[in-house]
Amino acid sequence: MTPPTACFTYGSLMCDDIFRAVTGQSCPAEPARLNGYRRHPVRGEDYPGIRPAGDSSVDGVLYHLRDATALARLDAFEGAQYQREAVEALTRDGITIIAWAFIFHPAHAHRLAPGDWDAEHFMRHNKAHFLRRHFPTDRSDM
Repeated sequence: MTPPTACFTYGSLMCDDIFRAVTGQSCPAEPARLNGYRRHPVRGEDYPGIRPAGDSSVDGVLYHLRDATALARLDAFEGAQYQREAVEALTRDGITIIAWAFIFHPAHAHRLAPGDWDAEHFMRHNKAHFLRRHFPTDRSDM
């Protein structure tokens, strides 16, 4: 199998400015859905984690990566509490695309809070805090 050249994002990385800050590049993006997973808040953090959940689905953004550099930078950003796995993301046009996704590592599952992570709440109330915490330098382009 050819390694995926896309990445399904479902949390802070859905924001193009955050994605660019992490990867160092702008990539074509489109809305997508990941079936069979559920998104939870991570205790004490502004971002979520996903875990397998057969009857659930997660809406997110599918980025078409330009090169392996973006993926290496995503690996470094996500860290040990996530594991990168190939998944089947479904575009709005109904096309299935094999993509990388960062799944919350089972060893850290105790950090996932019950309930769903709210993307709109993140945008309105937590994004600024997230940016200050993870990108403390000048963010004039964000």
